[in-house]
Amino acid sequence: MEKRILKNIAINFVGSIVPTFVSLATVPAYLHSMGVDRYAVINLVWALIGYFGVLDLGTSLATENQIAKARAANDGSVDRIFWSACTFNLATGIIGGVIIYFGAYLYIQHGVKVDPAFQREVISSLPWIALSVPLANVTWVFAGAITGVESFTSFNMMQTLGTMLFQVLPLAAIFLFSPSLAVVIPAAVIARVLAGILLGIATVRALKIRRATMPDWQTVRELFRFGRWAILFNLPMAITATIDRMLVGSVVGAREVAYYATPQNLVVRLNILPMAMMRTLFPRLSASTKENADELARSALALLNGVFTPCVLIAILALEPFLTIWLGAPMALACAPVGRLLIIGVWINGQSAILGSLIQAQANQSAVARVSWLQLPLFVGVLWMAIRWFGIEGAAVTVGLKAACDYWVFLYFARLHPRAILPNMLAHLAFLIATVAIGSQINTLPAVIVVALAMAAANVGWSIHTSSELRGMLRKLCVRFGFLPVDQPAPDEAQGS
Repeated sequence: MEKRILKNIAINFVGSIVPTFVSLATVPAYLHSMGVDRYAVINLVWALIGYFGVLDLGTSLATENQIAKARAANDGSVDRIFWSACTFNLATGIIGGVIIYFGAYLYIQHGVKVDPAFQREVISSLPWIALSVPLANVTWVFAGAITGVESFTSFNMMQTLGTMLFQVLPLAAIFLFSPSLAVVIPAAVIARVLAGILLGIATVRALKIRRATMPDWQTVRELFRFGRWAILFNLPMAITATIDRMLVGSVVGAREVAYYATPQNLVVRLNILPMAMMRTLFPRLSASTKENADELARSALALLNGVFTPCVLIAILALEPFLTIWLGAPMALACAPVGRLLIIGVWINGQSAILGSLIQAQANQSAVARVSWLQLPLFVGVLWMAIRWFGIEGAAVTVGLKAACDYWVFLYFARLHPRAILPNMLAHLAFLIATVAIGSQINTLPAVIVVALAMAAANVGWSIHTSSELRGMLRKLCVRFGFLPVDQPAPDEAQGS
């Protein structure tokens, strides 16, 4: 893997850490100042808004793909692609804003069990909720364009600042005015407006755009042709990512959403490394030949298994102690069991993210999209039954099984020779399942530390033993830092993977 790619992965990884810590640091303040019930309702509101990401119609991903290719070809089409995408997404976002205005009213009134006082607070904020949709649509184009030219430093600086605004400005509004959702939601949308303006300025500078131009409708059609399959590819996953919270709220009540969403919001932060890799690789995969893209994806999966899995093993065991310190023992006891189960799904989704980037970058999305849509009704039905019979733990297990199904589908359609990849993946998965079983049995901090270090060390050893790609990367690092001379092979380099 190229040095520049590894550097960009590191930039994207570091750029995701600060927003994660800001988000984690503010959750206790939100729970304390708003209460569990009100905090659960605002989570449902953000989940509802997330559904309207479908109105991006895949344009942001198409923009990233096309700008990456235009940059490689140096054909002068970057300006035309950017302004066409912005215009199209603004138009679809305005339509979405009108739809969510009425849809949110119906959902809050009839689709979820919410205290009537909280219903009134959300309904009074509907204009702000509607405004968030076109705002998000245009901001996604900015993000796709700036990452398409691999300007990751600027993107991550703006992302960090935007997250800080989104987390801190509503808290300031709570302390200055009221914890009412009628105050918190507008403050959050204003924060998103400010963040979007800053990202837009950074994007225009990164693309070296000097003036605005009228949209080119042929370009819009090209973006839509790519984007229609991108949205059909991604929409089932977007629904999967949020439908669990919606069904938990509908079946067992909004209060249970807090016990489910709180660990979920925490454990999805583990996806920092897979998302950093995906963000880095997609422009490069888009501009590469099929052979080069496949080789890059295989190296990325080897790196992900070797680095990500030990971190996840430690997270499984550290989850309950961390939740106890972060939110207190009662919340930790309610959240830790479901959180440990959700971590396995997060790990599998990290694997799928690399495969999904390869499939989308090489424009092989249609078959996967069809299979994903066929799976979705079955998933929703099983999820509903699991919640009804087993509560939030049933939801977590179902989400993990869905992630495993997605992985199998992605691996098949990525055409990456499953026999060379699956055994290693299943071995790492066995480490995770064993660690979840152990984690439910130990409850003292010294035992947690010892077991976590032992499992992580065993997993690292396994990765180095089985992956020639990882051994090659390790050797290059050893040479770079002077642990091996340039002409001396690593002791096990002759071994095959």
